[in-house]
Amino acid sequence: MKWSEFFTSSIGKKLVMALTGVFLISFLVVHAGINACIFADLFDPNDNGEMFNRAAHFMGSSVVIRIMEVGLFIGFIIHIVQGFAVEAKNLGRRGKGYQVNLGNKGSKWYSRTMGLFGTLLFLFLVMHISQFWYASRIAHDLPEASYDPLQHDLFSRMVEVFSHPFIVVLYVLGCFSLAWHLMHGFQSAFRTLGVHNNRYLHLIRGFGIGFSILIPVLFALMPVSIYFGWIGQD
Repeated sequence: MKWSEFFTSSIGKKLVMALTGVFLISFLVVHAGINACIFADLFDPNDNGEMFNRAAHFMGSSVVIRIMEVGLFIGFIIHIVQGFAVEAKNLGRRGKGYQVNLGNKGSKWYSRTMGLFGTLLFLFLVMHISQFWYASRIAHDLPEASYDPLQHDLFSRMVEVFSHPFIVVLYVLGCFSLAWHLMHGFQSAFRTLGVHNNRYLHLIRGFGIGFSILIPVLFALMPVSIYFGWIGQD
């Protein structure tokens, strides 16, 4: 089998989904760590987003990080395209119908709704990029940081955006979609990559559930904390 045929096969698509999924999981860890810097405001009232802005500035000014950012976008695109391809194929198979409806005995509900929650997650990602990444990386329309005119005050943009309840609700729903997507995708990726030992699968499943809850909750706390004034208040 040629390489081109392998990556267009069912196994090849799932392998690409697993590899890009693991890569994106590592990105979530880094992104959650950067976002967590906004909570420095809870311990230092004079911080006012400075720690977060400095971390965001480093991510945006480092050549290595910018190169990795390109790889990240490529990974996102491949993961999304392959995800829709796998879901389309699965829907095509389901369209043939079954004599007996197996329900959850055939596949878990969250497994059958990966396409739906993946689409919601994609829409959330588009909104997030347009509101923050585009403003800081392309448009450069953010205000200057008070402590350094050479740095952007991305934190003030967050406070502005998350002052609108509708956007906060959309972000929380996006985080819920992320949690649901990870709940299945985390362990599924490692299964696809060849982990079948029950001992390791139990560990991965337990860690995956914890990861699928902790990371989205941390992301959701960001807009919620700003909206309710827990952080970001002078």
